[in-house]
Amino acid sequence: MDELQNEDSVEGIQNLTKNKVAVITGASSGIGRAAAHEYARRGARVVVAARNKKALDEVVKECRNLGSEALAVVTDVTKEDEVNRLAETAHAKYGNIDIWINNAAVTLFGRFEEVPTADIRQVIETNLFGYIYGARAAIPIFREQGSGTLINVSSVVAVTGQPFTGAYVATKAAEKALSESLSQELVEEENIHVCTVMPTVIDTPLYQHGANYTGKGVIPPKPLHSPEMAAEAIVNISEYPRKEVFAGTPGPMIYMAKAVTPPQLYDRMVKRNIDKNHFRDTLTEITPGNLYQHALDQINGGWHQEIHENTPLVKRLKAGMMLAGFGLGLLAVWGLTRSGGDGTS
Repeated sequence: MDELQNEDSVEGIQNLTKNKVAVITGASSGIGRAAAHEYARRGARVVVAARNKKALDEVVKECRNLGSEALAVVTDVTKEDEVNRLAETAHAKYGNIDIWINNAAVTLFGRFEEVPTADIRQVIETNLFGYIYGARAAIPIFREQGSGTLINVSSVVAVTGQPFTGAYVATKAAEKALSESLSQELVEEENIHVCTVMPTVIDTPLYQHGANYTGKGVIPPKPLHSPEMAAEAIVNISEYPRKEVFAGTPGPMIYMAKAVTPPQLYDRMVKRNIDKNHFRDTLTEITPGNLYQHALDQINGGWHQEIHENTPLVKRLKAGMMLAGFGLGLLAVWGLTRSGGDGTS
């Protein structure tokens, strides 16, 4: 990878993040690696964690090239003792932890009843227990400091669902719910924040690395966004904490469409889109992917990064929203007519 250079354009916004300590799990590739770069650009000290030591060493070098201090800690987030060691190492090195980002994730493609139960469990161990362990390691430090921000990187599928990735979707919904619960527990801690970032489809190696029991090649459905876009959403929410944010333009639209589209119609549109745009026609081998061991890591998946706002799913959801809005308008008019036209009964 080419050496990364510090960008003068961020000089004016460094003060909010400069010298903060950010711990990032799943930092060897994709969103996590891009987030490490973005924090480094803004002057933070970055602690990166993942299973792949070689990739982590590369990330450390990249962050240092951007002018930041950086530290790598090889960590398997399915092991609580390793997550605790990550927190202890970061805290011992820098004296505090300002931001903890739970980001490490794996996925599993296949019909729910056909995928191995052991693989479902591994997805849950990584995506949910990894986040639980991270939160349990970070929150006591935040309480002791009196401040800190926990960011759980979930997904738009937490609120919209998606077929053929049931275990992954379940964990993403659980991550969002975990954030809600922790935010309520910590509501009296004025300077401790719990945030959820919900990316849409991001150009990461997740699709190549995922366990695959479909017998078909997997490709990300469009519209597709860059890891850097998601990383910027993560850094921004740590600077201006709020409970939830989507990362990617279709997120809010799809969420609203689901809310107003008849359930069966919505489900059919989503399944049709996934059938058509998420799998290749060519056959591929059955594989557990990177569930149990790390794969070669890089910042993006090498997919085409152009954003297509007029993909079939987006078009259908827009149409669904229009139809639903028209229907709700008719119901409102009917209600007013029934009540004499002034909204009272």
